[in-house]
Amino acid sequence: MRLDAYLPYRLSVASNAVSGLIARAYEDRFGLTVPQWRLLCVLAEDGGLTQVQIVARTVMDKVTVSRSAQGLVKRRLVARSQNTADGRSHVLALTPEGRALHAEIAPLALAYEAALISGLSPEDVKLLKRLLTRLQTAAGQLSGEAEPPKSLG
Repeated sequence: MRLDAYLPYRLSVASNAVSGLIARAYEDRFGLTVPQWRLLCVLAEDGGLTQVQIVARTVMDKVTVSRSAQGLVKRRLVARSQNTADGRSHVLALTPEGRALHAEIAPLALAYEAALISGLSPEDVKLLKRLLTRLQTAAGQLSGEAEPPKSLG
């Protein structure tokens, strides 16, 4: 086996390179970690969610979600309120400041995406997203995960 030809390794290396590039931009300009940015995006897209729902939606572990949420609450970008459906949990939602920060960062994130895929044709991008969804579904099935991932477009 050659490591450079091993698909899981190549996916991990590519993911780390992209995440590292974007993480530097988010941390330098906005003081956010990548998990905090993901949490902001999910709340901007889906509205208020419990931490369990965020874990399921982002596939981040519970500790990462909890720490990210704590940091965002401390910065008043996210508000935590009692979950009326289940008194044992809380709902996290963006504050007006969180929505404003998301609106400021989203164009930057889209610009990074555009730069990353600039050498690919629109058909290649669609194919890549479709293949990534299929790989994620296959990995979920192999690990016993019940729900398929949300479509990547």
